[in-house]
Parts: sequence; structure tokens; C-alpha cells
Amino acid sequence: MVASAARVRVNTLRDLFYIDDRVLAATIFYFPPVPMEGDVDNIVKLIIDGMVNVIYPNDRLLERVVVQKFEPDVEFVMHSLTPTLEEATRAERPVIYIRVDDDLSWRELP
Repeated sequence: MVASAARVRVNTLRDLFYIDDRVLAATIFYFPPVPMEGDVDNIVKLIIDGMVNVIYPNDRLLERVVVQKFEPDVEFVMHSLTPTLEEATRAERPVIYIRVDDDLSWRELP
């Protein structure tokens, strides 16, 4: 399912520029319809593996992965949402928001 959804998204983009050997980071936000019974880490490997050969050639290129769940009835505030993330927060659950980018600014320590 992840690979299929990723292919649909890739087909809407003008430029596909991650199918190479650059280091990447991924952000995964999960909006479940009910409180999760399992651990949030159980969905991470499925998502990351599902994007191999669609978004990146090998998941070893992911140097950073940030994952968070937003269960119903738990208040949260997000600032400066992208249009895609805003759409995800308003969509009918379950929703998984995934962002993969090559911005390595997080490597800069103060």
C-alpha cells in the first residue's frame, strides 16, 4: 500500500530527484482513527521499506527518521503547516503523512 500511494504521489510531481545516492531524512506522522494498541515503531519499517525503489533506491540512505503519532482525543498544536500537512490533519483518519527530503540542516549542532 505504501509503495502504491508513493507512486501516485510521485506521478503528481514535476521533478523526481531522490532516486540517487543522496542522504535523506524522513518525517512520518500517523493519525490513527482510534488509540493505537501496538507501538508506533511497528509501522515505521513497513513505511520505510515500502518506499524503496519508489522514493529512494535503498533505505540505508535514510540518515534521520522522525516519527510521531497523533491519537484522537489528544490535543496537539502545529505551527507553520505545509498545505499537504494541513490537509492530512483535516482528513478522515487513518492518515499517514510522510515527508522525505534532502535538507540536512539538522546536522548543524549549535
